[in-house]
Amino acid sequence: MKKRKFRVPIISDIFEMKKSLKLLMFSDIFVLSGFGLIAPILAIFINDNLKDGSIFSAGLASTIFLLTHAILQIIFSDKFNPKDRLWMLKLGTAIISIVPVGYILATSVYHLYLVEFIYGVGAAFAYPTWSSLFTANLDKGQRGFQYAIYNSSVGIGTALTALAGGWLAQKISFEFVFILTGLISLLGLFVLFKLEKKVLKKT
Repeated sequence: MKKRKFRVPIISDIFEMKKSLKLLMFSDIFVLSGFGLIAPILAIFINDNLKDGSIFSAGLASTIFLLTHAILQIIFSDKFNPKDRLWMLKLGTAIISIVPVGYILATSVYHLYLVEFIYGVGAAFAYPTWSSLFTANLDKGQRGFQYAIYNSSVGIGTALTALAGGWLAQKISFEFVFILTGLISLLGLFVLFKLEKKVLKKT
């Protein structure tokens, strides 16, 4: 009688995911979880530490990032071809990874606005290309599950780092949190260099 192979539901499915999917997922977990450290403290940092900083300027900074990202991603998607997506993802992630350094160097809200514009440029390169590559490489019949695994992983990661970011900023410093964010984001960038060009074939 043939023995049934022992299988742990969900966990085994994660291990059976394509290498490209796992690399894309882990890269995004590092980047988004890293920036989760900043999420609960950035408005406080702007209000308390930057010249002319206020809650309004924190909102304006977010608007600059979001508008830059929204407009440029349309332009980039029209300008570049699918074969460009891998380098676009790496370039965008690299730009995003240096954003925390901008926060450290900023002394006024005008510096911050420039940093948020740069952040928007990086996001315009990285976010749509990541989504395109991830979606194109999903396994047929497992797409909903694999997206759920990704979303849950990012959600848990950012939840934990949001708590850690608030605690570290209070106990150590804002600068320490920004440095840590940059280092974690760089890990996400390094993961992308493990991706092979064949990841582009389905896009």
